[in-house]
Amino acid sequence: MNLKLERAIRLTLSYIVILIMSAIVLYPVVWIIGSSFNPGDSLSGSTMIPKNASLVHYKELFDTTQSNYLLWYWNTLKICLATMFFSVLAISFTAYAFSRYRFVGRKNGLVTFLVLQMIPNFSALIALFILAQLTGLIDTHLSLILIYVGGAIPMNTWLMKGYLDTIPKELDESARMDGAGHFRIFIQIIMPLAKPIIAVVALFNFIGPFTDFIIAKILIRSEEKYTLAVGLYDLVAKQFGNEFTKFAAGSVLIAIPIAILFLSLQKYFISGLTAGGTKG
Repeated sequence: MNLKLERAIRLTLSYIVILIMSAIVLYPVVWIIGSSFNPGDSLSGSTMIPKNASLVHYKELFDTTQSNYLLWYWNTLKICLATMFFSVLAISFTAYAFSRYRFVGRKNGLVTFLVLQMIPNFSALIALFILAQLTGLIDTHLSLILIYVGGAIPMNTWLMKGYLDTIPKELDESARMDGAGHFRIFIQIIMPLAKPIIAVVALFNFIGPFTDFIIAKILIRSEEKYTLAVGLYDLVAKQFGNEFTKFAAGSVLIAIPIAILFLSLQKYFISGLTAGGTKG
C-alpha cells in the first residue's frame, strides 16, 4: 500500500512540475499570438484573447506599400539557408577529420574549439566590424553568412565528432579493403549513418540567423537588406508611433519556417535518440 501511495505521489508531483513548466513556456507565446490579433498599436489595451480579433496587422505586413516585411523575410531565409548549407558542409568535413584521422595538432585543435565555443560571436564585434570594413563586406549578407558559418564550427564540430566516434571504424576499414577512397567512405558510408546529427546541426544553424540581432544590426545598414530581427526591432524602436501589435504579428510568422524544418527533420531526431541508446 505504501509503495502504491509513493508511486501516486511521485506521479502527481511529476505532472504538477510538467504543468508549471508548460504554463511558463506557453504563457508568453499565447500573449504574442493574442496581441497579434488585437486592433490598435499599443499592448496596453491588448488581451490574451482579443474581443475584436482582426487580421489587419498581418495584412499590413504583407502589403509591400506599407512594410518591407516580406523583403526582410526573404533576406533572413536566404541567409539562414546559406548558413545551414555551408555550416553542415564545413562541420561535416571538420568533424570527420577529427574523428577518423590522427595528425599533428589534433588535440590542440580540439582544445581550441572547446575554448572558442565559450566565446560568443558578439564579443568580437569590433574585430568583426573592422574585418568586414577592410574586406568591403559592410552592408552585405555575405558578411553575415561568413560570420555565422565560422561561429558555428567550434561547438557543432564537437557535437558531430562525438556522434561520428560512435560509428564503428571497422566500416571504414572494410570499405577501404574493397578499394573505396577517403572521400567515398565519407560520402557513401559515414554521412548516411550520421543523418540524425546532421539534422540537429542543420536545425541549429537555421535557427541561429533568425534569432541574431546584434551582429546583423552592426553590419547591415540599408533597410532593404535588413533581417527580420533588425526590421522588427525598428517597429518598436521609434520615438513615436511604436507598432507593438504589428511586431507581435511579425514574430508569430517567424515560427513558420522553423516549425516546418523541425517537423520535416523530426524522424531523424527520433532515430538519433534510439541509435544513441543502443550503441556501445
